[in-house]
Amino acid sequence: MNKLIDREVDALIQVGEKLSAEAASSPSSLGNDKIQELLSMTARGGQIITRLYGRDSQYFEIYQAATKTAHFTMMHSNYYQHVSNLVGLFKGIKHDLSSGMLLNMKSLLQAEIFADFLEMAEHLLDEGYKDASAVILGAVLEDSLRKVADAHGIATVGSKGQPLTIDPLNVAICKAGIYGPLVQKQVTSRANLRNDAAHGHLGDYDEAQVKQMLLFVQKFCADYLK
Repeated sequence: MNKLIDREVDALIQVGEKLSAEAASSPSSLGNDKIQELLSMTARGGQIITRLYGRDSQYFEIYQAATKTAHFTMMHSNYYQHVSNLVGLFKGIKHDLSSGMLLNMKSLLQAEIFADFLEMAEHLLDEGYKDASAVILGAVLEDSLRKVADAHGIATVGSKGQPLTIDPLNVAICKAGIYGPLVQKQVTSRANLRNDAAHGHLGDYDEAQVKQMLLFVQKFCADYLK
């Protein structure tokens, strides 16, 4: 997916630079075919910025400022700064992709999301809802394993395209040496507790075990989601 986005950003930069160069040497406004290229570039770029950074980002703020330029579709030697601004914006996205900055930002966002779910699980446990807490913790653990596998190039889907569950992910990650057999056993134990909660075997574990699960998942996320 990153490669596809990278290629699209490269294409947008190429279109923008071409339009800027043509506008800079044109005494009169560029024609309809160039306006269509500008609008296509702008729409495609807006989709990328919205999906990668969101509407509250500085990228989107700069994008909006450029697109709200008066007589936006006009491009000639004395009026093409808005096109150059868009090119600069796309080059910023290109830098984020090539430097890994975007990946780092997404990792931070994922960490915040996990922290929210862990806080929810802890609150439910404190309020006496051990079963709901165990289910949430199991979901966080499973998604954490998937993130660890992705980060180390380990498959997260089976031969038929189905997402792998905790057990096969746990085995594959341990086999790759990311963590040892002790952690593997601990993950298996917590996965069994989550399964008991999800399938209504509510008497097979107690609140203290869910508390231990909470502490384990918190430590697991801190140790392996970096």
